[in-house]
Amino acid sequence: MMLTPNHHFRDIERKPEYLQPEKCAPPPFPGPGGTMWFIRDGCGIACAIVTWFLVLYAEFVVLFVMLIPSRDYVYSIINGIVFNLLAFLALASHCRAMLTDPGAVPKGNATKEFIESLQLKPGQVVYKCPKCCSIKPDRAHHCSVCKRCIRKMDHHCPWVNNCVGENNQKYFVLFTMYIALISLHALIMVGFHFLHCFEEDWTKCSSFSPPTTVILLILLCFEALLFLIFTSVMFGTQVHSICTDETGIEQLKKEERRWAKKTKWMNMKAVFGHPFSLGWASPFATPDQGKADPYQYVV
Repeated sequence: MMLTPNHHFRDIERKPEYLQPEKCAPPPFPGPGGTMWFIRDGCGIACAIVTWFLVLYAEFVVLFVMLIPSRDYVYSIINGIVFNLLAFLALASHCRAMLTDPGAVPKGNATKEFIESLQLKPGQVVYKCPKCCSIKPDRAHHCSVCKRCIRKMDHHCPWVNNCVGENNQKYFVLFTMYIALISLHALIMVGFHFLHCFEEDWTKCSSFSPPTTVILLILLCFEALLFLIFTSVMFGTQVHSICTDETGIEQLKKEERRWAKKTKWMNMKAVFGHPFSLGWASPFATPDQGKADPYQYVV
């Protein structure tokens, strides 16, 4: 059987001399506690800014074009509270997904001292990433944008300017869910507002001129529909990935399953935390990931 370049690379990794720990500089000293994780990528930063701008644009149209000018105060108050709460949770989830370490492997830990500390037995194998000089845990992959190996890396998302991995997948799922919900809510309100304006005088249903009102509502409708479709698909694929305990990269590469199979409920609890509570829906509740397994580097 002919080996693909990927197979050849993995076979080379299995050779002890390929590790060459003497060529790896010692890992840098850890920074001060609580150091913020942030990827300095121009494209990702631009996408993150666009994301915030679009949410704030929707906020502006919903409040100043549809709700505040409305004479139905109960309708305005209820929808205003719901929309603002969902928008706040969406942006909070975006910040947590962007500023949380997704599960980066310590850089430059492929040193002789670290390899000896693993106390490898005959036949056991460790993998080294030649790009960041790190010993790769099982199911870790290297991200060319973050320039780090990420544990259980699903994909790199420019919209959150970060990888989606072991430590921040919950926040990414919440971000897609809340964006989908505010998009659906905005579409429903736009539909009701158009019906109201057709029945009433256009000059009385908004504080803006009729042409400006129509343009603002059409732009919001287009934005909401586009993001509703996109984030709903992303939310569905993420939930499916969690339930099957198989990341997007593992599905794409069709990697052989080497980890224990668990129930869907156990997989959900592993991502969102133990036990089931309202904290699952909160971007401020940090899931309990448990302690790192010192043998996760060994195959």
